[in-house]
Amino acid sequence: MYPMDMTSESLLATHFATTALSSWKQVVAQIDTGLATLSDEDFQKEIAPGKNRIYYLIGHLAVVHDLMFPLLRIGERLHPELDEEFLAKPDRTFPDGLTAANLRKTWHEVNEKLGSAMAKLQPEEWLERHNSISPEDFAKEPLRNRLAVLLSRTNHNSFHAGQLRLVSK
Repeated sequence: MYPMDMTSESLLATHFATTALSSWKQVVAQIDTGLATLSDEDFQKEIAPGKNRIYYLIGHLAVVHDLMFPLLRIGERLHPELDEEFLAKPDRTFPDGLTAANLRKTWHEVNEKLGSAMAKLQPEEWLERHNSISPEDFAKEPLRNRLAVLLSRTNHNSFHAGQLRLVSK
C-alpha cells in the first residue's frame, strides 16, 4: 500500500461517505416506493404466514432509525415511546398504537430528519466513534465507527425492503 497525503485521504473519506450515504438513501427510497403502493389496509398483511405484519416492519424500521440519532451522536430521538411496541416486543403483543397513516408519517419524519442530520456530517466525522463504544475502546477498535453503523443499518434496511417486496407482489 502506498502512503497517501492528506488530500488523498480526504478524497478517499469523501468517496466512502458519499457512497455509503447514497446506498442508505437508495434503500430508504425503495421502501418508500413500496409503501406508496400499499393501502392502509395492506399494513395488516403478514410478511409470510404467521410472521410480522407490514405495520410492525415499518414501525420497527422507524424505531431503529430513530435510535441512530444518539448512536451517531447527531441528535435526540424523536419517538422513544415506540420502542416497546416495535423493538422490545414481537408483533401483535400490543394493540396497534398508531394508525397506518400515522405510522407512515412517523416513518417519513424520522427518515427526513435522520437523512438531513447525516448529510451534515463531514466525511472524516464518519470515521469517528459511535456512541456505543467508549473513547478508550475505540482507540483499540477504530472500525467501530459511525460509518460501520451506517453500513450495518443500510444492510438491515435492505433485508426488510426485500420482505416488503415479497408482500407487495
